[in-house]
Amino acid sequence: MTNLEKYNKIFMDSFAVPEDQLETLEYQGVPAWDSVGHMGMVAEIEDAFDIMMEMDDIIDFNSYAKGKELLKKYDVEI
Repeated sequence: MTNLEKYNKIFMDSFAVPEDQLETLEYQGVPAWDSVGHMGMVAEIEDAFDIMMEMDDIIDFNSYAKGKELLKKYDVEI
């Protein structure tokens, strides 16, 4: 499984959205992406990519696209 496939699967599983909606997905854009859903998704990403995100990055992680950008900081290429 590629990094992109892992990343997409986390979003699809966490927020019950189809893959074709991921590119435009933003925080609170679907009911499941609330503060609790956000922390669960972050935990899944940290586990999948064996990283520990800084609190500022967790707060800044406000969209699918922003997450891809933030993961580069942790040497995760999506």
